[in-house]
Amino acid sequence: MPQFIGGISLVVRDYDEAKAWYRDILGFDAVEDTDLGGGKRWVVMAPPGSPPNSGETRLLLAKAVGPEQEAVIGNQAGGRVFLFLRTDDFWRDYHRMKAAGVTFCEEPRVEAYGTVVVFQDLYGTRWDLLQLNG
Repeated sequence: MPQFIGGISLVVRDYDEAKAWYRDILGFDAVEDTDLGGGKRWVVMAPPGSPPNSGETRLLLAKAVGPEQEAVIGNQAGGRVFLFLRTDDFWRDYHRMKAAGVTFCEEPRVEAYGTVVVFQDLYGTRWDLLQLNG
């Protein structure tokens, strides 16, 4: 079996707050929410329409513990775009996200590779919404 990145940890302030935002605003599915004891949970989110066991990358919401982790909430990529949400219909998703109150950092633009816009999650983490050409 080929290798793939199955998940990416995103440091968040609060499990429930982050889970609600990704579910209610971006439309993600809560794939798993398991209590690990001691205040820790395994909270996994996936974009809408992402088939189970597909090998597609999942988002693990990891609650910050201590000042060092709290300091990177919203800035895990040093101010750069950290995550890329690919779509098959840019304008559908852009308008839905805009209506849901997502903060966009720019106007959508058409590039040689596709249509893209940078947006922020509830903590300021920068994402690309991206539809590739072809």
